[in-house]
Amino acid sequence: MAVWLVLVAVAGGLTLWWQDPEEPQRPAWEKSGPTPSLPEGWETACAHATPDENGGVACFIRTR
Repeated sequence: MAVWLVLVAVAGGLTLWWQDPEEPQRPAWEKSGPTPSLPEGWETACAHATPDENGGVACFIRTR
């Protein structure tokens, strides 16, 4: 058990030491790929969506 604890502590220390201090860490959601294109007919599927007080509209489209 003690060997495992020492190994975990050393691995954690090496991980922190090897990180590039010049490069800021980005949140995981910023590392996603490009936004996929919308399917045909999305305008009619979202035509009945009601805008909120800021003018934004949420429309969920399910594709296969």
